[in-house]
Amino acid sequence: MNFTQSLLKHIDKLVGSLRSDEQLQEVLKRKFTKKEYKIFVAIEEGKSIDEIKALVKEDEEAIQKHYKVACKKLNQEKFKQELVSYE
Repeated sequence: MNFTQSLLKHIDKLVGSLRSDEQLQEVLKRKFTKKEYKIFVAIEEGKSIDEIKALVKEDEEAIQKHYKVACKKLNQEKFKQELVSYE
């Protein structure tokens, strides 16, 4: 999965450039809950809702809720600061 493209799709305003994919993955794992991370990655990889339901053992409504929360977190200033490299 290309984290850079996925994040750019969801972040409204970004100052600076994103870190490498490995570093982005570490930040996301640290900042998201386990379920938010699994759901975000699964949706961005294009998995079907049924596959995601089996993966996280949640219903469709809960999956959508976790995904929305993850997208909201991506636009928080503190969160964005950790995703950006100022070099």
